[in-house]
Amino acid sequence: MVRTERVRVQTAGFADIVDITPEVADAVRRAGLNHGIVTVFVAGSTAGVTTIEHEDGLLRDLQEAFERIAPSDRPYHHDLRWGDGNGFSHVRASLLGPSLTVPVENGRLTLGTWQQIVLVDFDNRSRRRELVIQLMGE
Repeated sequence: MVRTERVRVQTAGFADIVDITPEVADAVRRAGLNHGIVTVFVAGSTAGVTTIEHEDGLLRDLQEAFERIAPSDRPYHHDLRWGDGNGFSHVRASLLGPSLTVPVENGRLTLGTWQQIVLVDFDNRSRRRELVIQLMGE
């Protein structure tokens, strides 16, 4: 069985971290997937998907780490070419990556106790992001 769903998520931009675990778990349930894998992919070059413990302190730590790695207040060649001011967003998203695959066992995502699936929107404005959730298995 292969099934693909699309989900839209509203974000605030500027390293907004949104817990999308419920949306992914709902997709697994709707598909009736008992054993297999689910891949979550964000369409767009200024956002990424990963796992994290979704708690305020760690969310700030991650946001601050990305600010140190690819600061938002410096010039980027992308900005010079396009003038949109989001070069830092593209760099950060490239480092994080656009997708994540999670095994499914007995109809449940095999996440750790404190592990959630998150969408991180690095763009310099709010966005309505499209997530592609693809499920494979039985």
